[in-house]
Amino acid sequence: MKTALSPSFAINKIASHARWVSVAVALALIAGCASGPHANPADPFEPFNRGVTRFNDTVDEAVLVPVATAYQRVLPSMVRTGVGNFFGNLGDVWSFVNSVAQLKLQNSAETFMRVNVNTFFGLGGLLDIATEAGIDRHEEDFGQTLGRWGVGAGPYVVLPVFGPSTLRDTAALPVDRAGSVLGNMNDVAWRNSLSFVEAVDTRAKYLRAGRLLDDAALDKYTFTRDAFLQHRRNDVYDGNPPDDEAGK
Repeated sequence: MKTALSPSFAINKIASHARWVSVAVALALIAGCASGPHANPADPFEPFNRGVTRFNDTVDEAVLVPVATAYQRVLPSMVRTGVGNFFGNLGDVWSFVNSVAQLKLQNSAETFMRVNVNTFFGLGGLLDIATEAGIDRHEEDFGQTLGRWGVGAGPYVVLPVFGPSTLRDTAALPVDRAGSVLGNMNDVAWRNSLSFVEAVDTRAKYLRAGRLLDDAALDKYTFTRDAFLQHRRNDVYDGNPPDDEAGK
């Protein structure tokens, strides 16, 4: 079990996402043929997705939860906040690119200001000065950009390790990775180390929510799927999705 908990295990999973994506899509297409006539229209690959969900839950309980729990117990809240702010600032750079691609001028301007304020006055992003100054964060990715320009979400897909997604967001993952600040780092050791810390920090933020979901949801898979699809739809439409248009 110690081998499974090593940083290199998680890093290899994160760094090889493109291979996971292609394998997941291929298997999903195969599984879709056997999903039956009564499948949820948004989730025609449900048998495959449930199998991947069980695998992900096993990996999560064996690897991510213990590491994230230790991370949360060892590091003070102030340090964890700084780590989250740092990665949030890196994410804002890619959000800015996607805001520009979506022609969201106000969001682009605010995100550009956020990156500069937090980078230069927030110790490289460790302090979120921009939020305190009232400059809102606008999280954007390439999947949202595709949705903005009319590309439908497509079927719900659960990816190994990466979890809930859609066919559109799955296709966008390699672009998101290539366009991110971490994805453009030439130093492999630093890139992998930072990716690992980011993954652990993100998981640590949702430890309590994960436990509540396990206790409350009658069908964790269905609850997670419906919540994810609604959340992504709201992301594409900036919280104001139309009632008469589905599937984006």
